[in-house]
Amino acid sequence: MDKFSDFPTNLTAPGRDAAAVSPNDLSDLAVLPRALFVGQGGALALRMAGGQDVVFQGVQSGAILPVRARRVMATGTTATAILAIW
Repeated sequence: MDKFSDFPTNLTAPGRDAAAVSPNDLSDLAVLPRALFVGQGGALALRMAGGQDVVFQGVQSGAILPVRARRVMATGTTATAILAIW
């Protein structure tokens, strides 16, 4: 039993769920994450929650980026094994 399971989820709490991300130029993520985990490093092309398109270059393997990205784009993304955390 998780004695902390009744605590509310907010943006400063640890993530409670995660899902694999398949980069896609046309589709937003099903859930707006609070962070992205990058299993295999490279570039990460994102559309942020605010609508800006950005590319994070040189993201290291195992990095957790505390960003609210609504889309991970296929074009420009070389990183793999990406997880959305919320």
